[in-house]
Amino acid sequence: YQSSGAYGFRDQLQDGLSLCVARPDLVREHLLRSAARQFVAGDVQHWWLPPGGQGVRTRITDDRIWLPYVTMHYVEVTGEVAVLDEIIPFLDGPTLGAKEHEAFFLPTVSAQDGSLYEHCARALDASLSLGPHGLPLFGTGDWNDGMNRVGREGRGESVWMAWFLLDTIARFIPIAEARGDHDRAQSWKKVAASVCAAVERDGWDGAWYRRGYYDDGTPLGSASSDECKIDAIAQSWSVIAAAADPVRAAQAMVAVDAHLVDRDTRVAMLFTPPFDRAEQDPGYIKGYPPGIRENGGQYTHGSVWSAFAWARLGDGDKAGELFDIFNPIRHADSAAAIERYKVEPYVSCADVYSVAPLAGRGGWTWYTGSAGWLYRAGLEAMLGFRLRGDHVLIDPCIPKTWSGFSITYSHRSSRYVIEVENPVGTSRGIAKAELDGVAVTGAPDLTSGAEVPLRDDGAEHHVRIVLG
Repeated sequence: YQSSGAYGFRDQLQDGLSLCVARPDLVREHLLRSAARQFVAGDVQHWWLPPGGQGVRTRITDDRIWLPYVTMHYVEVTGEVAVLDEIIPFLDGPTLGAKEHEAFFLPTVSAQDGSLYEHCARALDASLSLGPHGLPLFGTGDWNDGMNRVGREGRGESVWMAWFLLDTIARFIPIAEARGDHDRAQSWKKVAASVCAAVERDGWDGAWYRRGYYDDGTPLGSASSDECKIDAIAQSWSVIAAAADPVRAAQAMVAVDAHLVDRDTRVAMLFTPPFDRAEQDPGYIKGYPPGIRENGGQYTHGSVWSAFAWARLGDGDKAGELFDIFNPIRHADSAAAIERYKVEPYVSCADVYSVAPLAGRGGWTWYTGSAGWLYRAGLEAMLGFRLRGDHVLIDPCIPKTWSGFSITYSHRSSRYVIEVENPVGTSRGIAKAELDGVAVTGAPDLTSGAEVPLRDDGAEHHVRIVLG
């Protein structure tokens, strides 16, 4: 129900992540559209209005990194590396003044252009500034736009951004090296090593990871905080990025389960407690009532990342439980649930309120940000269906009580019927994999899933996976 008519830079790129299997053509088109909204310096328009291109230049720090992140996912899924050589112009426009946090204007098309690879590389180059603790800068928002005053003076830092930057650099370095861009690859490696050490040194709070630091050095998302003691996305991405101490990352997810999942109202909160009366001012997020939207409610878009984390940890029961909490139809399985939820039970909602008397009520439905990530959590994280160019990797992580599942996938002229059996009641692990009755292997020996080759031969193929 957001009637702006604008493209959001990070928003529609993230939507594209969920379309790489079914409509890669749309994703490719939007990658080039998004790259064309990047300034020569590497930063981007946070949002812009078609067809003219008026938009806002900001100090939000995560926007630009979504370009290389989504580009790498597209390349990984489709196998199409040629998209990196597409030439797109940059934008020109006035830079922000020292005291200016954002500016709305119509930029001009620069005479300077570059390949999609160059656009992605500049996005990373523009994201390497670190704060006093050696962590990436928070800026005027680091995905959670409502926290727009945590780092507005240029010193606040984000632990979540550390994980996001580390994950994106790890994905992009092989491309840089393959293209002979060794100086950049080395500089990114150096920053990544520094950030990895900093996040363990100053990001760990004792039982979970902090969310970051305010400009004045006060921790955010710490047990010592009066509000927002624990934030889900700093924990889930410690697992998703595969860059954290694995013992700490697992412990952090245990804390998420203990502090952020309310099973009575079926709400998985973004953080707790909500902002209300604390002395620190995180930004306009504090203007939302406690427990509403990003302010300590279940902001589904970010909360669903915890399901990815549990699947990465091999806990299909926890991943499945969270998926059921996010699944709107589960909020209509009784008259009481319908009365509590109050919104459509057949589309994903942006948020579910967490504080009485509205706890469990949904808000802002038909929300593509939450829907896209929920789709990926089900298809990729739990069912383990990951398209990789000319093959598909099957590596499920499901609740132990599931007896199995099936997927039908149309690949060009062919049809693949994938049957997964779970005879011993496990969450993860493949004992047997067959394509049309012939054994297939993985890398190595099915421990990382079964690699099923895809053929464009007009036939129907049968894949049998036995968990164990």
